[in-house]
Amino acid sequence: MFGFIPHNIELYKLALIHKSASLVLEDGQTVNNERLEFLGDAVIESVTSDYLFIEFPGRDEGFLTQLRSRIVSRQSLNGLALNLGLDRFVISNGGASVIQKHIYGDAFEAMMGAVYLDQGYEFVNRLLINHIFGRHLDLEKLTSSETDYKSRLIEWCQKNHRSILFRTEHDKGYAANHPVFLATVLIDGFEVGHGSGDSKKEAEQQAACSVAEYLTDERCATLLDRFDRLSS
Repeated sequence: MFGFIPHNIELYKLALIHKSASLVLEDGQTVNNERLEFLGDAVIESVTSDYLFIEFPGRDEGFLTQLRSRIVSRQSLNGLALNLGLDRFVISNGGASVIQKHIYGDAFEAMMGAVYLDQGYEFVNRLLINHIFGRHLDLEKLTSSETDYKSRLIEWCQKNHRSILFRTEHDKGYAANHPVFLATVLIDGFEVGHGSGDSKKEAEQQAACSVAEYLTDERCATLLDRFDRLSS
């Protein structure tokens, strides 16, 4: 899949075990890919920063930060994992509800963590940039796409002198090992959008996305008119 033979195959086996299929050792320790996922997340962000710094020498920090966030987003990494065929090897025990939570992107992060430990930073840097990003990442599409809906919505509110608040909380109806966050967007005190996700950040992005369709000139005018009528 990645074009090389591992030194320590056990790292890569571990990278494929989702927490829903955790192994329990004799001493009671739970084993899954979460620690490797944590490490891989940092490695991917570092390599991506280096990659974009070289690819876009004339762009400012804001552009580079937003593009990096799109590349390392759960949705993007999930797509990379599917393109590579990593989904065929992930071990999970949660059915469709677990699969919907971007477990393949998580496994991809864990796999990059395994590569880092097994082969070193320079190797994983070349692997990501040349073998994976170079073949499976459409930079032009990512550059022109809009995924940071929360920032866009905040900017719109600032421009139009509207107050905005994201009210986010845990949904206690879910199992403790599968925390879900629920977010509500309030503009001028009115609820205008809702979203959910595995993290606070994801839930707020989904909530902002639910109202992003109004951010055209015509619909902005309509939305502002509604706020004015409700306030009066």
